[in-house]
Amino acid sequence: MKQVEISIEREALPNGLVLVAEHMPHMRSVAIGIWVRAGSRGEPAGLNGIAHFIEHMVFKGTSRRTAEQIAREMDSVGGLLDAFTSKEMVSFNAKVLDENLPVAFDVLSDLVLGPLFADEDIVKEKQVILEEIRMEDDNPESLAHETLTQSFWRGHPLGAPILGTRGTVRHLTRDSIVSCFERWYTPANTVITAAGNVHIEGLLKLVAKPFAKLKAKLRVTSNSRSAPHTHARLITRNKPALEQAHITLAVPSYPLAHPGRYAASVLNNILGGSMSSRLFQNIRERQGLAYAVFSELNPYSDAGMLSVYAGTSRSTTERVLRSIAGEFARLKKEPVGADELRRAKDQLKGSLVLSLESPGARMSNLARQEIYFGRFFSVEELHASIEAVTADDVQQTALEFFEPQKIAATVVGPLTGFRLKRDLLAC
Repeated sequence: MKQVEISIEREALPNGLVLVAEHMPHMRSVAIGIWVRAGSRGEPAGLNGIAHFIEHMVFKGTSRRTAEQIAREMDSVGGLLDAFTSKEMVSFNAKVLDENLPVAFDVLSDLVLGPLFADEDIVKEKQVILEEIRMEDDNPESLAHETLTQSFWRGHPLGAPILGTRGTVRHLTRDSIVSCFERWYTPANTVITAAGNVHIEGLLKLVAKPFAKLKAKLRVTSNSRSAPHTHARLITRNKPALEQAHITLAVPSYPLAHPGRYAASVLNNILGGSMSSRLFQNIRERQGLAYAVFSELNPYSDAGMLSVYAGTSRSTTERVLRSIAGEFARLKKEPVGADELRRAKDQLKGSLVLSLESPGARMSNLARQEIYFGRFFSVEELHASIEAVTADDVQQTALEFFEPQKIAATVVGPLTGFRLKRDLLAC
């Protein structure tokens, strides 16, 4: 395979801020992101949801712009402005034409350096986030996943909801918000990535004025908590008004940088990660028991979870649970065939390339690799690692993951008369 040179450039400022840029000369656009190691898993006790709340609040106004001016300035150049909070980081990002990068970066840097946190805005935003929590609670699939996550990581911040709870959000104060912001939003906790028609020299010029003079501080990330333990709990939530039972299962899997991550990805693809996967073909196509059925990996810096979801009628809930467990058992007992292994590898490699076609995807990938790996992997290197996975690797990973005593499960729906028992998950 022809080796393609990666035009990735990296600079670290004396205060600890890291800049990464990937030049894509055929593009007329640039995606840029400011990434802060300030995810929900490291929030202080009693302040669940504060990382997400800060992410919302920076858009409410800064020392230089009102909320309306922030929106208008990005709209005036046809730019896209977005942000999100995850378990281990917060991202503020934008996509613009290359000529408008200075405008986009000025807005982004203003958001993360000069938010006002006005008292009246805090009051209003609490109500907005409470409505967001209610919206998630009204979505049974989201409710099933969130219930499973909280149960699986019980007693650890990874299990706490990113949005927070009604109680914790209501009790957030301006003092606690400012304290966490000042602790987390520091140069050493921040990575700035850009991809598209951009070079590191241009990025350095943009960054110099707002960031270079900031004082260095020790990295005190919001993620500095102990590694979590998992809990194989079985939970049901009876919701008689629902039409379906929403099934979620989980087992422990590998952290992001674990050497076995490629085997885990192949295993997940075979199990439920594609339309040709065993869960999809068995439960949807052959038995007709579900419209939505899939599996996915949720890896973190020091832990991971492989989960399965299926939505089915109350009358077929037990049958779907036994079918999922049956696929776990088959992966443990029978080596994957050559054709199926080949198909899974090719699907993973193809989806990897397709997922990196846009500047936005590449910008996000740069941040992920810098934060979790401290190095950058070429597509060719990732493809070679996928190719190296053997049928024995997949089977050994299945034997490690699918131990009956490790399986957690949650079912949400019209469950009158239903009992979620361990023998339904026998594998």
